[in-house]
Amino acid sequence: MSESYQRRLAAIVSADVVGFSRLMQEDEAGTHRRLKARFRDVVQPKIDAFGGRLFKLMGDGLLAEFPSVIGATEWALEVQSMVAAGNKNSDVPAIRYRIGVNLGDLIVDGDDLYGDGVNLAARLQEVAAPGGICLSDAAYQHVRGRIALAFADGGDMSLKNLAEPVKVWHWSPTENAPAPPLEKPDLQLPEKPSIAVLPFDNMSNDAEQAYFADGITEDLITGLSRIRWLFVIARNSTFVYKGQAVDVREVARELGVRYVVEGSVRKAGNRVRINVQLIDAATSNHVWAERYDRELDDIFEMQDEITEMVAGAIEPAIFAAEGLRTRDRSGEMLGAWGLLMQAVERFWRCTDSDA
Repeated sequence: MSESYQRRLAAIVSADVVGFSRLMQEDEAGTHRRLKARFRDVVQPKIDAFGGRLFKLMGDGLLAEFPSVIGATEWALEVQSMVAAGNKNSDVPAIRYRIGVNLGDLIVDGDDLYGDGVNLAARLQEVAAPGGICLSDAAYQHVRGRIALAFADGGDMSLKNLAEPVKVWHWSPTENAPAPPLEKPDLQLPEKPSIAVLPFDNMSNDAEQAYFADGITEDLITGLSRIRWLFVIARNSTFVYKGQAVDVREVARELGVRYVVEGSVRKAGNRVRINVQLIDAATSNHVWAERYDRELDDIFEMQDEITEMVAGAIEPAIFAAEGLRTRDRSGEMLGAWGLLMQAVERFWRCTDSDA
């Protein structure tokens, strides 16, 4: 029987002092004293401020985990900025860091963390510019457009002891200045109803069930895409919100959709519970919601069944909502789709005033 161990998903940062051996050779006592002061006054307080945890300190380097990739990246920027400012006012050799940030699935062993997620963070740190930050693509997808920092595409890099090339993103104080907060324009809503399916939340204690939740999400996107009159946002655009607490209105504005589907998956033993909600993003009102309880005998058969039922329920719910949305609008305010929905709604209402 294999040994059991815990795993968790976290953002990992690896930081290392540039030219540490040279600095120690030139002024051993002074370098040691300044490093301790930087760690005490800047590095550790900022780890605490951004909700992180230091789990390994290695002379001139450190490894820390953060519950948020955005928090980890903001910590890195804050540290690099404060260290750079301190170097300007000093007449001794500058102390600079290289920092790597990664998002990965980790093995938990007491207070320590292991796994490819930690190793990759360390390799990213090695290729970061002095005073700069290097992100894996997995980490970058979570911070893109969400922090005031511009990263340059470093392409696919072959890193030490890693079998496959890794796509990386760079920031350095000499090449990329902090970017102003991005003003994202409101995307024009398409004529026909538009919808985005957000990644379903895994509410189970077992992290492995995240794959099941992702499968339900992908199947539902595929199922809704078969409805020809429905504009469905692609998987790659919606999965950037995975694991994030989002504002439905903000997501709809960024993706240019009118409706958002969100849900959760919870597994207990051989039973699974799936909650699904259809939300009108303009009002944040629930258009439709349902809960499904099933036995998990055949996972693919069950996913197909749930997908078919959810897509079958969402289609008429949107159709009805579109009819109500156009009820009190004049023909000049409506396009072809809106006029069709107004006609359908009046046909089924069929009152004396509509005759």
